Amino acid sequence: MDAQTLKERVAEIEVKRESLVRLLDRSDLGALRIDVAQAIEEIDDLLEEFKRTFNS
Repeated sequence: MDAQTLKERVAEIEVKRESLVRLLDRSDLGALRIDVAQAIEEIDDLLEEFKRTFNS
């Protein structure tokens, strides 16, 4: 995988993260709220690691 493809895929992940944030705001989420919050946290960790690795 080349660097450009990797950057494009990370950009897609950032967009999908925003969808999860909007989902977390829903009041009818119930027990899934924990899973959505965990997914957001893991995406944030991934994005931070990507930035540390490729923007240093």
